[in-house]
Amino acid sequence: MSEMIVTVVRTGERAERGVTTGTTAGELFQGDRAVIAARVNGELRDLAWALSDADEVEPIAIDSEDGRAILRHSTAHVLAQAVQELFPEAKLGIGPPVENGFYYDFDVPKPFHPDDLERLETRMRQIIKERQRFSRRVVTDDEARAELADEPYKLELIGLKSQATGAAEGASVEVGGGELTIYDNLRGDELAWKDLCRGPHLPTTRHIPAFKLMRVAAAYWRGSEKNPQLQRIYGTAWESKDALKAYLEMLAEAERRDHRRLGVELDLFSFPEEIGSGLAVWHPKGGIIRRVMEEYSRRRHEEAGYEFVYTPHLSKEGLFQTSGHLDWYADGMYPPMELDEGHRYYMKPMNCPMHVMIYRSRGRSYRELPLRLFEFGTVYRYEKSGVVHGLTRARGFTQDDAHIFCTPDQLQDELSSLLGFVVGLLRDYGLEDFTADLSTRPEKFVGEIEEWNTAEAALEESLKRADIPYTIAEGEGAFYAPKIDIHVKDAIGRRWQLSTLQVDFQLPGRFDIEYQSADGTRQRPYMIHRALFGSEERFFGILLEHYAGAFPPWLAPVQVVAIPIAERHEAYLEQVAAKLRERGIRVEVDRSDDRMQKKIRNAQTHKIPYMLLAGDRDIEEGAVSFRYRSGEQKNGVPVDDAVAEIADAVARRIQI
Repeated sequence: MSEMIVTVVRTGERAERGVTTGTTAGELFQGDRAVIAARVNGELRDLAWALSDADEVEPIAIDSEDGRAILRHSTAHVLAQAVQELFPEAKLGIGPPVENGFYYDFDVPKPFHPDDLERLETRMRQIIKERQRFSRRVVTDDEARAELADEPYKLELIGLKSQATGAAEGASVEVGGGELTIYDNLRGDELAWKDLCRGPHLPTTRHIPAFKLMRVAAAYWRGSEKNPQLQRIYGTAWESKDALKAYLEMLAEAERRDHRRLGVELDLFSFPEEIGSGLAVWHPKGGIIRRVMEEYSRRRHEEAGYEFVYTPHLSKEGLFQTSGHLDWYADGMYPPMELDEGHRYYMKPMNCPMHVMIYRSRGRSYRELPLRLFEFGTVYRYEKSGVVHGLTRARGFTQDDAHIFCTPDQLQDELSSLLGFVVGLLRDYGLEDFTADLSTRPEKFVGEIEEWNTAEAALEESLKRADIPYTIAEGEGAFYAPKIDIHVKDAIGRRWQLSTLQVDFQLPGRFDIEYQSADGTRQRPYMIHRALFGSEERFFGILLEHYAGAFPPWLAPVQVVAIPIAERHEAYLEQVAAKLRERGIRVEVDRSDDRMQKKIRNAQTHKIPYMLLAGDRDIEEGAVSFRYRSGEQKNGVPVDDAVAEIADAVARRIQI
């Protein structure tokens, strides 16, 4: 038999290897049980893929990002097979992997019941034990239509295959580009089930180590309200039972930290039905935290050379026509109001057009640039009710919004300093683990490609200078600008998207803004959009969950509670509290009728950082018993020492 040479790529190392002609990827990596697929010449392939001479082949382990996606997609197929076996009338939608799991959509006569998930899980385990083989075959459009004649949604995807957009949400998982493929689930040589799919998949169902079905939801076909509503079953799958257990424990911890629940328990904010979905009211304690966040951010911005501005909550429609929002973003805007003899006004979805108006209010010189405008600007976006989620997806929210106008020569340095400023400020709030996405030009965009290329290159260079790990999100930029999205991991490992930086060549041109250059000519400035928190509400919700409500002392609404052992000790603790207030500390004296132990439990429930207790002996010694939120206690601490320790921790933003 003839031989050929392939190049095996592992963790950046490359090694040529001679193999027999016709060798599959699975045979190449035989013996490595963790390998469930391969990347051949840059394309993910099944292990059954036959290799060719000069191929570059990289093993894909089940615990890698690609490996988990393949595992979850394969588990989605097992789910769909189980559904059609238990509910023969079910028609198939799509079944892609998603972050931490998968889903599959079905058209069924009546909604699934939660009890159905247990039945489906039982059948899925049986399918997994049968070691059914995932087998790929190429088909023509006509062959696919004939084989899937009873699947109307699959037929629609086949018809959409050649469209440049790839159909819609998840469709690329089913059809991809180029040739059509069907995957058969084979029980021995017997066909057990099949699905239109681009793959790749696990070698067999037995390679699914651990899974769980999570919930059922309604979902419109291809994400459009004009289409039929389907039933979506969500699940998760992992490379081991331990990994699944850890994920489920994380979900339980996330539920315990849910900011909506903590907001009620800690009396921070609420969402009255009388006001409307996605619109929060802030209670006094939540208002304190928000004020402290704003004050600290404001001080840091002033130190960095930003100038503060204020803009109205609504505008005539002409502003948003010029900016392009009514062409590109109308679905996210509230309907207009007829005011001033027929003029139409819109609630602003973004602050940027109004900041351009401030720039354009008078002539500008290159000597004024970079001009950094900053605003805590409240905006309104008509989010669909199904996606509104407490503070993290609201309809009215306040952005810490900045727009920087600069010359072309200043762009690169300004972006680099911006990234440093963003990451530094986020670290001050206790966040440390950062990554970034660089989102590039989408299919629908405004402006010249050359401008987009310049902006994307400048953004990427700034990420390299800041040494922030990043990935390229091809085609995910806004219609008017490429962008960097900064992501952070919270205390339980979840990834949140926070700050955004965008380089915009479009708005300066649409509004015809200029500056006088050093040679006297009129030039167009570059414009950088930057929201550091994203929105105050969302950032607050993320911090609330990150700390599980136990904010560091500098952010806590009540930093100290003074607890008298008996009523006669109250006056002494009022004197201690007065010393703390002189140092700017937020302190309360608990004068309630509760017993001392109940007062301590109340302070712990409200996650107050420090408790100062006093009895007869403390008064005699001019001291307090110093108790931390963790339960640690120090007795006989001189009052001045206790005050100094607390004030120092608050001033230095120490985490306890």
